[in-house]
Amino acid sequence: MTQIDAVGAQILTLLQEDGRMSNARLAEHLGMSETPCWRRLKRLEEAGVIEGYQAVLNRRKLGLGVMAFVQLRCSEHDQAAMAEFQRIVQTTPNILACHNTTGADDFLLIVVARDLDDYSRFVDSTLRRLPGVTSIRSNLSLKEMKASNRLPVTPGR
Repeated sequence: MTQIDAVGAQILTLLQEDGRMSNARLAEHLGMSETPCWRRLKRLEEAGVIEGYQAVLNRRKLGLGVMAFVQLRCSEHDQAAMAEFQRIVQTTPNILACHNTTGADDFLLIVVARDLDDYSRFVDSTLRRLPGVTSIRSNLSLKEMKASNRLPVTPGR
């Protein structure tokens, strides 16, 4: 774990709000000159605290009206089956996230699709073909009440 001081926490918070913020504007917000600000930012990037920068897209405006939370149970847990499972999950753009979880199911996926017909095709063509999958349970999002990828950043952590 990387230790984050107060200035580092401010940098991370500001960049989560506006990833396109210039170094000059970032330094201005922090009340410091540009060179030390740039050095701190580079240290956060090199330490892997900042993994990259990306635009936040509106899935609905891109025609992706369905979001599903999918619970999968698997019968096979050997190394080859799990490697193939992971390869498919990582290369399938409709799967936004996949977590290996505790409880009755083995995996929780977040999946997007254009509509219910598109989601049905996705289940048949992709999820049912994943190695070792014995159970698929879907929960469809009726209303997104909060969606964020911003992490709480506090100094000293």
